[in-house]
Amino acid sequence: MFDDRDTQVEEERNSRKEPLSDKEARALIGAVSSVIVARGKKVEEIPAKKAKIADLKGPTGNYRAPMVRGGKTLLVGFHAETLAELV
Repeated sequence: MFDDRDTQVEEERNSRKEPLSDKEARALIGAVSSVIVARGKKVEEIPAKKAKIADLKGPTGNYRAPMVRGGKTLLVGFHAETLAELV
């Protein structure tokens, strides 16, 4: 998908080998204006000022993957249509 749109990935990280820390997650939330959380077919947009660390985590307590930042928007979890709009 990224290659088709000539999108450049600045940083890629394997969440199993290098899990995201709560401090890093807070920094991501602080760097954006909107957080979009995808849970299956449900997609919820949250203003970054109201987003909590728990919003980024799944039922196991781990952070949802993938996390994709596009400009001032952070997409957490996989949702093909939203990802296509973001990149």
